[in-house]
Amino acid sequence: MDELEIYLDRDIDRDLIKTKRIAIIGFGSQGYGQSTNLKDSGCDVILGLRLGGKSDAKAKDYGFKTMSIEDAVKQADIIQILIPDEIQAKVYEKQIKPYLRKGQYLMFSHGFNIHYKKIVAPEDVNVIMVAPKGPGHTVRSEYLEGRGVPSLIAVYQNPSGDAKEVALSYASAIGAGRAGIIETTFREETETDLFGEQAVICGGVSALIKAGFDTLVEAGYSPYMAYFEVLHEMKLLVDLINQGGLADMRYSISNTAEYGDMTRGPKVIGEQSKQAMKDLLKDIQSGAFADEFLQEMDTGCENFNRLRKENADHLIEKVGEKIRSSFVWGNKDKIIDKNRN
Repeated sequence: MDELEIYLDRDIDRDLIKTKRIAIIGFGSQGYGQSTNLKDSGCDVILGLRLGGKSDAKAKDYGFKTMSIEDAVKQADIIQILIPDEIQAKVYEKQIKPYLRKGQYLMFSHGFNIHYKKIVAPEDVNVIMVAPKGPGHTVRSEYLEGRGVPSLIAVYQNPSGDAKEVALSYASAIGAGRAGIIETTFREETETDLFGEQAVICGGVSALIKAGFDTLVEAGYSPYMAYFEVLHEMKLLVDLINQGGLADMRYSISNTAEYGDMTRGPKVIGEQSKQAMKDLLKDIQSGAFADEFLQEMDTGCENFNRLRKENADHLIEKVGEKIRSSFVWGNKDKIIDKNRN
């Protein structure tokens, strides 16, 4: 195992980023979180958006100067592209690439389009990544609490010779230097991120929760009890895992639960599941998933929208909504306000 190097604020030239004008393209979750943190850190930030749209109105409410994407690119030293993966390449070709100049920094928070060569930047432009390992709303809420979300950085092109230093300074300004910054590559970030989302933290967990819920309900148990046992308690245990690994979670649960965990867990997630994970990883590494996803986005999202509706209509969502609306736990201090961020 390679030695792990973690960069903190004390290791970083935190003033470097303040010498650059930063254009944030997009004001979704990451756009909101990163731009507001940069602004509060004393950086020169402008927003490149579709003028007159909802994001434009929200950004103006936060006191940002907004302009067209084209004008933002012309005025900026750093262009941080924070619009959805599926539209980045089209926006880049039409509204960013024609206005790029030598020595600018093209930045991403996910390596998808660079790694799969959907975006190919000019050789005289720096290409870097700053990827917070958490949603944009959490990037903001942690910053406001005096903490930060750990981040990855990567350098793909470095004609100016200081791309890593700029990436570190930017990461520090959004709060990551308070928590820890790790250097990686565009390939590694992209492939591990997609795998984690599909096999474990999103796809794997949501499928496991629903399968457990359905099993209990089909066996005649109350859907409310099923919800608490397979979904609600998940968050409590994940918090323990996040802070102290699997060992802390197992230290906190009963002997009955720990024995069941270690003897029955592998029966559910065994060799068949691991083989399925290997197959997913092959699709990610080959680019097959990327091509499938972009094709789905380009052809009307029929399958995507069908799956969204099916999942929204699942009984676990109906039960959960009823429980959460009448249960004090977790209803205070919500991070997301869809009308404002």
